[in-house]
Amino acid sequence: MKSTRQAAILNLINKQDIKTQKELAEKLRLQGFDVTQATVSRDIKEMRLLKVLNGLGDYKYATADQAEHSVSDRFVRMFIDSVISIVAAGNIIVIKTLPGSANVAGEAIDSMRWPEIAGTLSGDNTIFVAVHDVEDTDTVIQKFNEILKL
Repeated sequence: MKSTRQAAILNLINKQDIKTQKELAEKLRLQGFDVTQATVSRDIKEMRLLKVLNGLGDYKYATADQAEHSVSDRFVRMFIDSVISIVAAGNIIVIKTLPGSANVAGEAIDSMRWPEIAGTLSGDNTIFVAVHDVEDTDTVIQKFNEILKL
């Protein structure tokens, strides 16, 4: 019963913006589950659900994977808004950003988890991206440029 209820919770939060435990309990009751707010609270804790901002500025329940994706999307938007130029220097890619934006743009790059990238180092307006193999440098720059075209 518990696993069925938790599967229903995942289904609900994937399809709807559920903002409160009370709302989640009501929706579960409509599906035939006999739950209390305490039961829902335990399920949320066991399932490690988080509250994240939706696109309208409200909080909703989400899985950790969904929360990470949401954060990643925000970092990518900030990356797009802050990058000025991208050039290669061997297996290092030098990215110039608006002043004070390199840390956020660097975090966006880190959140992408591209296998070609060994690591990043961010200053105030410059990011060094170390690529494992010099042969992959152009590929990584092309990926960055594709993001910037969005």
